[in-house]
Amino acid sequence: MISPFGSETLQSLYIDDSSLRADLLKEAQNLPSIVISSSAAANAVMLGGGYFNPLNGFMNLHETLRVSESMQLESGLFWPVPIINMLHNQDLNEGIRSAPKIALKDPNIEGNPVLAVQEVNSIEFISNEVKKSIINQVFSTEDPNHPGVVSFLNGGNTLISGPIQVLNFSYFSSDFPKTFRTATQIRTEIENRGWEKTVAFQTRNPMHRAHEELCKMAMKDLNSDGLLIHMLLGKLKKGDIPADVRETAIQKMVENYFPENKVMITGYGFDMLYAGPREALLHAVFRQNAGCTNLIVGRDHAGVGDFYGAFDAQDIFDSIPEDSMQIKIFRGDHTVWCHQCEKVVMMRDCPHGSDDYLLLSGTRVREMLSQGKELPPEFARPEVTKILSAYYQTLPQ
Repeated sequence: MISPFGSETLQSLYIDDSSLRADLLKEAQNLPSIVISSSAAANAVMLGGGYFNPLNGFMNLHETLRVSESMQLESGLFWPVPIINMLHNQDLNEGIRSAPKIALKDPNIEGNPVLAVQEVNSIEFISNEVKKSIINQVFSTEDPNHPGVVSFLNGGNTLISGPIQVLNFSYFSSDFPKTFRTATQIRTEIENRGWEKTVAFQTRNPMHRAHEELCKMAMKDLNSDGLLIHMLLGKLKKGDIPADVRETAIQKMVENYFPENKVMITGYGFDMLYAGPREALLHAVFRQNAGCTNLIVGRDHAGVGDFYGAFDAQDIFDSIPEDSMQIKIFRGDHTVWCHQCEKVVMMRDCPHGSDDYLLLSGTRVREMLSQGKELPPEFARPEVTKILSAYYQTLPQ
């Protein structure tokens, strides 16, 4: 089985021992505490689940800059995106500033229960100039219309660094009990199934015919033992379809159109960065931690709007050292239904042109679903259309 990223064994920061966890939770009640941001909470969940192995907590300013500029940790290990706990300076009281250890409270659950305990190695101010430098490196733009940029700009001006111990998985384990899995759990399941070659498919959207066939093409070309459909369950931008609707639609598609026992449908708790190429690299890192040998990177992977070129997220893998990671990518092209071929094809493999392709914009798809119209079966499975249409009927017109 493929090794975890950057270590021999997977290091989960979740305190699995119930007795130790209870003791730490009791200790946390007497520690200075602070409600962290949703993105920091998602980082804690990912650290707890082993996805961000071998990190042991939140980065300081020096390491944040090093990762942003050269995609390297202090140790020299490849790492594509800063993992930080950023807060507003005015939210830090004197108790926080002088404490060796603090309790991190969950912003996404009523009552703000303790999510993790963090050792405080440093508390550092981050200027707007430095933030803009980081933003340009990670997002390749500082346009305030980019959702990841605006989130980072508004995230605060103070970094608290240090190791963390994670006490729970926030709302993900309770809201998505059938789907949410840690990297540790997925790796164990892959091992139990005896899959030597596992291809991962990242999605923040429902899966239509193009996505379905892209997964099947990758499985066939790579001669894989199985497919991991890995759904993002965290915060998205306004207008994206909620995770529970996506989950239902994907479950129905797999149940009806994929071979039995060849697909795992799971989800992970993270807030989307929309960082395009850099986020694609992060996706590869944590899929390796989950035990996958390959990751499908398609057109505009992890992108948003027109901020990235169609295949920038593939090209960035050619610019990093070859030994940066063991996992390999499967390069997907724009995948569409071709009337001449009478099947879903990758454009690069098809001799026909745009006049022969069934092309529907996202806006047109949303309009049709809002009006209760059926999507063409060549574009979306009827069962999936039914689920999505029911959701759109609940929205104000």
